[in-house]
Amino acid sequence: MELAPGLITPGWFDLRPIVGRLPWPDVRGRRCLEVGPWDGFLSFELERRGAAEVVAADIGDPVEWDWAARIRARGPRVVAALAGADTGAGFRIAKELLDSSVSRIEVSVYDLSPETVGSFDVVVCGSLMLHLRDPVRALEAIRSVCDGEFLSAEQISPGLTLLSPRRPLARQRGGERGQWWIPNVACHRGMLEAAGFAVERAVQPYAIPLGPGHPSHGRPARGLRARILTALVTRGSGVPHAALLARPAL
Repeated sequence: MELAPGLITPGWFDLRPIVGRLPWPDVRGRRCLEVGPWDGFLSFELERRGAAEVVAADIGDPVEWDWAARIRARGPRVVAALAGADTGAGFRIAKELLDSSVSRIEVSVYDLSPETVGSFDVVVCGSLMLHLRDPVRALEAIRSVCDGEFLSAEQISPGLTLLSPRRPLARQRGGERGQWWIPNVACHRGMLEAAGFAVERAVQPYAIPLGPGHPSHGRPARGLRARILTALVTRGSGVPHAALLARPAL
């Protein structure tokens, strides 16, 4: 994030090159929610685009993440070693330096409901579903608080996208490194539809570059085959993603 002219955070990922490629709805004057904001890049982007109110909902303690049983004990310690024990610190620093009015609440995506957080005109969620054991359940919870549009941007498998452009497929990683499901483009859409959304718009898959704070910055984070497949699907390099704009259909 650029917090001031020339002052750029050393984040793990750099969303600045791709933020303009997302299928944004008009957020001016609307109440917006970002789910899983981490340091809050998209939350602050919603505010910059004119949202009347922005709420960022995230889990505070990595102990509460969806860990596989075999790594449940050590997973939170790994997160603390890589990103610090206070996972909300980056958000608070950015909020202060940007003089932002975005508010951050600690709540699991699974617990989102009109009773817990109210309802929102626009909901945004990026790069979260791969970390969830039950992404469709999470998307149903998001739908319950979405009165308007939902912008979903998630990591995809370029290999499965090329192998099966229309049939929904996903890689199951079993919770390894906190990752569960990586869908192809068709499966990303299928998950939203299964959760009760109607997709209105999609964009060309894109790749999010690694930021200078990423452990693999400056060297290939993926094998040659993965880099070639990513380039074929996204015409770029980095972590392959797809983004959809949808509305509740139920």
